[in-house]
Amino acid sequence: MESIKNIKVFAFSILVFLIIPTLIAAECTCDEEDEDRNKSEALRYKISALISIMVAGAIGVCIPLLGKLIPALSPEKDIFFVIKTFAAGVILSTAFIHVLPDAFENLTSPCLKEHPWGDFPFTGFVAMCTAMGTLMVETYATSYFQNQNSKKTATQIKNHESCSDVEKHAGHEGHVHVHTHASHGHAHGQVSSSDRSSELLRHRIISQVLELGIVVHSVIIGISLGTSESPKTIKPLVAALTFHQFFEGMGLGSCITQANFKNLSITVMGLFFALTTPIGIGIGIGISSVYDENSPTALIVEGIFNAASAGILIYMALVDLLAADFMNPRMQKSGSLRLGCNVSLLLGAGAMSLIAKWA
Repeated sequence: MESIKNIKVFAFSILVFLIIPTLIAAECTCDEEDEDRNKSEALRYKISALISIMVAGAIGVCIPLLGKLIPALSPEKDIFFVIKTFAAGVILSTAFIHVLPDAFENLTSPCLKEHPWGDFPFTGFVAMCTAMGTLMVETYATSYFQNQNSKKTATQIKNHESCSDVEKHAGHEGHVHVHTHASHGHAHGQVSSSDRSSELLRHRIISQVLELGIVVHSVIIGISLGTSESPKTIKPLVAALTFHQFFEGMGLGSCITQANFKNLSITVMGLFFALTTPIGIGIGIGISSVYDENSPTALIVEGIFNAASAGILIYMALVDLLAADFMNPRMQKSGSLRLGCNVSLLLGAGAMSLIAKWA
């Protein structure tokens, strides 16, 4: 599990250090759009956006985590399924309605050369490759940790059986019968424990990969907001992105809850999510004087990262969140729970889609 955390941190670091230098060094080949620019007023809105987005993201990611304090919101309750389905709808809509269209717009911009960007649908290709890559990462990571856990379990069973054999020789037949049954009971308990460990491992991998996909997009939209100098552009984005981060936080928080991390890991992951967009805004403010969103390099970098983020989010929402829950025997047996989750899914996707009118 430690290796996956290192991969996440490394990928995020590469993201930040790759985007900033390339955007600063880029040169513009297209005329900038006419905007009502007011740096001082725009800066006030940016600071407001930074604070509101950070608070909304923190609240959103904490709501599902309250299950540890409020029994009604625990993963064992039906309401948790409904909340998680709503969040999955939000994430799915984020990918299809917000991220993927931005990627298409970036990589099909007239500011880019016709060859090769006009010869091939790079946006769909990158999203597809990223979705397949996410599947492969999950598969290999899960297989690796399951094998490690199986070896550990087998060693524990072997050691226990060795102790039981020693006790057999030392005791009489009555004790032999008791210790033999104890050994069998221990073996069955290990199998059950192994199944629970595999399920827990799956949830942990899901939560970390999902956070990586969300963080990639969050940094990009933060930089875009931070570099804008038009109050008319920023004002509607403040409210829209605040709700955007709140809903995404709910989705991520639901996954973190099921992963059953330690309190320190939960705090780090929550802060990591809540701070990424504000950090992006801060970076955008810092480079606003040299940044040009219409430069070919900026368009290519943003387009590729947006497409990659969309691929991750689409895969996670459909496969790891929705398919897993809707095929759950508990939901299959309860008509009222199925209805509630279907309505919740539509509401989540609809609410996030509506925000696209302003963001």
